[in-house]
Amino acid sequence: MGEHGTWTDLLYELPGVRNLHDYAAGYLGREQHAVVFAESHFSLTHVFWSLVVLLIVIIGCVAFRASVGKKDGILPPRTFGLRAFFELVTDATFGTMVSIMGEKNARRYLPLVGGLALFILFSNVMALVPGFGVPTSTLKTNLALAGLVFVLTHVYGVREHGLSYFKHFLGPVPLLAPVMLPIEIVSHVARPVSLSLRLMGNMVADHKVVFTFFALFPILLPVPFLFLGLIVCLVQTFVFCMLTMIYIALATAHDH
Repeated sequence: MGEHGTWTDLLYELPGVRNLHDYAAGYLGREQHAVVFAESHFSLTHVFWSLVVLLIVIIGCVAFRASVGKKDGILPPRTFGLRAFFELVTDATFGTMVSIMGEKNARRYLPLVGGLALFILFSNVMALVPGFGVPTSTLKTNLALAGLVFVLTHVYGVREHGLSYFKHFLGPVPLLAPVMLPIEIVSHVARPVSLSLRLMGNMVADHKVVFTFFALFPILLPVPFLFLGLIVCLVQTFVFCMLTMIYIALATAHDH
């Protein structure tokens, strides 16, 4: 199995999966291949692994809800398990949100930011397991996440302020509106681009480093880099979610 090979490569040996790939390529494939960090080509691998991550998150959330719903569910678990992990991630996310946007908005937008945190974290951690796909090392997946944040940020802003939300694109001085409008548009469009490329670049680099040392000597040598890779996974999840909180806080803030 090569650097970019995953266990899903075995699925392509199945006629049904191969037919699905060829059918989707007929509609979604393209002739030009963009080169960002590596040559781009049509593949459903990132889709399969995104579904795996989604399934893990759903199972974890259902198990957490069932555990909390028990008679002694309000008590913390005695051992560190799935419920304790989900509580840890949720509490850390909520605490950061409270410090950035206040408790009221933190409770309001926790489902979005918490869902992003869990999905991105599990996707990133897959980079540490040889043979596993990494959805967040693909620009398409990251653009979908960043695009969701971009759209919802403005939806929340309009819901909070009405159409007057778009006045902030013109700046505080009406005379400077022709200058401020293109600057604000460029700065807002740059947000999903920077979110996507930052996450992709770090996860591609982390995946390459871990694979390189596994290929050199798979016993003990990769261990320090696995710990460093885990730190990268946590930091990139935190950065993506923190910027999402900031964007939402700026869009929904009331100037006094």
